[in-house]
Amino acid sequence: MKLIDRFLTYVAIDTQSDPASETYPSTARQFNLLNHLVEEMKIMGLDQVDIDPHGYVTATLPATSGYEGVPVIGFLSHVDTSPDMPGCNIKPRIIENYDGEDIALNDTVTMRVEDFPELSFYKGHTIITTDGTTLLGADDKAGIAEILTAVQYLLEHPEIAHGKIRIGFTPDEEIGRGVDFFDVEAFGAKFAYTVDGGVRGRTGI
Repeated sequence: MKLIDRFLTYVAIDTQSDPASETYPSTARQFNLLNHLVEEMKIMGLDQVDIDPHGYVTATLPATSGYEGVPVIGFLSHVDTSPDMPGCNIKPRIIENYDGEDIALNDTVTMRVEDFPELSFYKGHTIITTDGTTLLGADDKAGIAEILTAVQYLLEHPEIAHGKIRIGFTPDEEIGRGVDFFDVEAFGAKFAYTVDGGVRGRTGI
């Protein structure tokens, strides 16, 4: 599956979290995407694919032969979207070869380069927006799509040597509860990276 196709599949699934909820995850609808990811990773052929009662999804890409002893690294993203705006009935708009100018999302809402100067960085690229009435859900379904597309590439190119890779997808990050029950020891990564926003090529701490 291609990166954009993955992303569009994920954003079509409503996963808003709810800060008023006392359950974990805070909304049952997050399981719709979490369970989808479980099945997708099983089909891809990953090992140790699991979902626990709290909604934490984990999986393993085994090390290539001879690299079993190198430190395990992990990649993490969250499935929930912010409760601040509607997260269902997403209508993505794909803009190819973006011209670097203001983007009219609808008749009343425009993303202006003056307000979002980082838009100018993506002139000539393909970008995806909503119609301005809902969230897109790129935070952090883009991260999920990036991780699984990278994993797919490694599966399709066994000549690329790597150590064991752990993958984790979590709920409720947008309401500050994303790691309340996350078992770091069981995840088993020496180093882990959260793939969640930022400028291309830049890592954060």
